[in-house]
Amino acid sequence: MIVSILSITSCTKFVDIAPESDLTTGNAYQTAADLEAALIGVYKTLNSDYFIWENFVMSDVRSDNAYAGGDDPEIYQYDELQISALNSRILLTWRQLYNGIARANLVIEKAPLVNDVKLEVGNKRANIINEARFLRAFYYFELVKAFGGLPIVREFGKVNPEDANISRSTVTDVYNFIVEDLEAAAALPSDYGNNLSLNKSKITRGAVYALLAKVHAQRPDRDYSKVLQYCIEVEKLGYGLHDSYDQLFDGLNYNNKETILLVQYIASSPESNWGPQLLLPPSLSGDDWRKYVTPSKNLITAYDNAGDTQRKSASVYYDNAEWSDEFWKPCAVAGSIPFPYKFRHASAWESGDNVYLLRFDDILLLKAEALNELSRGSEALVPLNAVRDRVDLGGIATTDKIALRDIILNERRLEFAFEGYRWDDLVRTGKLVSTMTSLAEYSLTCAGGSTKMNYNINPNKALMPIPQGERNRNPNLTPNP
Repeated sequence: MIVSILSITSCTKFVDIAPESDLTTGNAYQTAADLEAALIGVYKTLNSDYFIWENFVMSDVRSDNAYAGGDDPEIYQYDELQISALNSRILLTWRQLYNGIARANLVIEKAPLVNDVKLEVGNKRANIINEARFLRAFYYFELVKAFGGLPIVREFGKVNPEDANISRSTVTDVYNFIVEDLEAAAALPSDYGNNLSLNKSKITRGAVYALLAKVHAQRPDRDYSKVLQYCIEVEKLGYGLHDSYDQLFDGLNYNNKETILLVQYIASSPESNWGPQLLLPPSLSGDDWRKYVTPSKNLITAYDNAGDTQRKSASVYYDNAEWSDEFWKPCAVAGSIPFPYKFRHASAWESGDNVYLLRFDDILLLKAEALNELSRGSEALVPLNAVRDRVDLGGIATTDKIALRDIILNERRLEFAFEGYRWDDLVRTGKLVSTMTSLAEYSLTCAGGSTKMNYNINPNKALMPIPQGERNRNPNLTPNP
């Protein structure tokens, strides 16, 4: 069924522009309309498996937020932190993101060569190039977080294998390349008029500044002064917190003042979102097979310990299920278990639920983190408590740097569960090994037995293995430790 859905979603109005030879690409881009169609192809990578659900499978299931659920042995590898280089999911992630990079490279190469007066109106040519550069940077950012150092591909296609088989650049070089693209893309407009839907789904200057803040925070040689600088630039553009956290995910309020960038879907159409069907319980999905990304007991405890009823109810949905679950309900009998609830409308594999890529609450908490790391703890309380105030939690008063660091990290966990943030946050703050080492999760049997999970965590497991399929194609790709 999933294969069928993927086949359907690939046949959309978003044309896969990228031809298979330089002969055809040389003739394909003659007008502004050609370039705009090619740019849609670059955006289309945002509709791929990775952004629909693979990113939070990699992040939430690998971390302390969720169990694998379902019946896919390759996702069990994520949950158990025993990921094989032969895992087909990591190969798909690698290829989907590099496919987006190839499409971006094609637009960046061809745009200066197209002779069409329409491209000189309103900086259209420059905007097309800069949107492609943002998306190329975004795809590289997702790759470098997952795999570390990468081959940096600047051109659309190579004919000779010795030219195509590029070695891995260092992590720092990849981040420098990302920053170079984003700094150029900062010339994009802050909005596209009064069309809210367009302003939230098309790259704006706000999206560029937001991603620059995230990039400077995540890179290992991070500079928190730059993180703070770009968070402030985002604030200047007028974004703010939406009044209701729950409404962010109800399907009716996506184009709110908090949204910086999202992926839009159209229900009951070829441009629909099939991800919700994989996650939602029988009463909301209409089927009774075991679903994926089951919320962990540790996450539920974190919500309860914080007294965070609003974000818990907006993020987790309890429902009866007949199947067995080795962490919550090991016998295949009726009983209640939790389900992720950021997607809420399965719609028989054709959901209109959107995917957030960048939100202002992320920027506020990054600002708090940056201020704290710059020893400006009293200032860090302002954005931190703004996020807490929205869900009616009391204000934080401590300005102790170490204590505040842990508080902000936990706040991010409660705010962004099932959105693909947790693993990166643990890596960035140096808390990955200690968090996963102290995690006490028990696999249960129907007979009443239990086994403590041993994640055998070490710093090398911060990265995914380089897919063996790509190493077979490119002998210059070295493995991760």
